[in-house]
Amino acid sequence: MSNLYDKTLKTQDGRETTLEEHAGKVLLIVNTASKCGFTPQYEGLEALYQKYRERGLEVLGFPCNQFGKQEPGTDEEIQSFCELNYGVSFPMYSKVEVNGDGEHPLFRELKKEAPGLLGTEAVKWNFTKFLVNRDGQVVKRFAPKDKPESLEAEIEALL
Repeated sequence: MSNLYDKTLKTQDGRETTLEEHAGKVLLIVNTASKCGFTPQYEGLEALYQKYRERGLEVLGFPCNQFGKQEPGTDEEIQSFCELNYGVSFPMYSKVEVNGDGEHPLFRELKKEAPGLLGTEAVKWNFTKFLVNRDGQVVKRFAPKDKPESLEAEIEALL
């Protein structure tokens, strides 16, 4: 069983949980922001979720305010923005830090398992994406500029 599943998470409505509730599914874990040049990717992420969720894909959003303070809102404001502007229905979690002293243990594990360019572990910007297989193993990291629709072949291969 993967170490990813035992990390404690908080949903946007304040419920404590873990990724265990998504065990056995393919996961696309993304650090998100509402005021970023990549914010329109919410639309593509939702499209992937709608297309593949019946086959076992879960898209999981983790708002982060560490990059240019592009996610200043509260969990409630973020949830409302995502639903109203992009029709987001995939699970969104409470705001986290993905780098530094306050980084969430989930992102520490993701970065260790799928380092970025030249082996660097730090997340460089919003909308970095991590693809996790059904066994909870991190398969690949995608850059913020990688559009969600460009991930379809790799998602399909894991489904």
